[in-house]
Amino acid sequence: MEVILLERVEKLGQIGDVVTVKNGFARNYLLPNKKALRANEANKKVFEANRAKIEEENASKRTEAEQASKGIDGKTVQLIRQASNTGQLYGSVSARDIVEALDGEGAKVAKSQVVLKAPIKAIGMHEVKIALHPEVSVTVKVNVARSPEEAELQAQGIDVMASMFEREEAGFTEDFDPNAEPGTVPDEAAEASEEAAATSEGEEEQA
Repeated sequence: MEVILLERVEKLGQIGDVVTVKNGFARNYLLPNKKALRANEANKKVFEANRAKIEEENASKRTEAEQASKGIDGKTVQLIRQASNTGQLYGSVSARDIVEALDGEGAKVAKSQVVLKAPIKAIGMHEVKIALHPEVSVTVKVNVARSPEEAELQAQGIDVMASMFEREEAGFTEDFDPNAEPGTVPDEAAEASEEAAATSEGEEEQA
């Protein structure tokens, strides 16, 4: 389907561009959200007659978005969630959760402005795009952790899950004697084994 864009649409074009899109994308998204008009002769005439007004309104909204972006861009919000030992959340962080977290920081955004390709399902620092206007986007950081202490470590740039894995690995390391022959046991273990054998022999003699 051919449509006339009423605002900039990422990867499609600018205001006034006539582009060809899939019918479903036009019917389910562009047309109902007033981002485009069907590109028939009547609509082309209507658009050209109102082009100056449409561009003026867009410029005004863009200016408002640029002003609002100053209080949002680069902001970090913290969300404490329950998660497994592997860092997978019991549940997920949605666009609504991010909106509420930003609101708590005094940053007002709409759920539709949060560009989240998929819900966040793991702890860590996540960058999320906020589209305040078709031509104005900012990025916020979402610090998802199991505790405020863990969130603080992540805020310092520490990979909590990697650190935890390293500690667990360290707990399972064994002393290594580079001079030992294959199949031999360390001296301490050998001595302990000999003492146990001697004790066992003594008990048998007494019996």
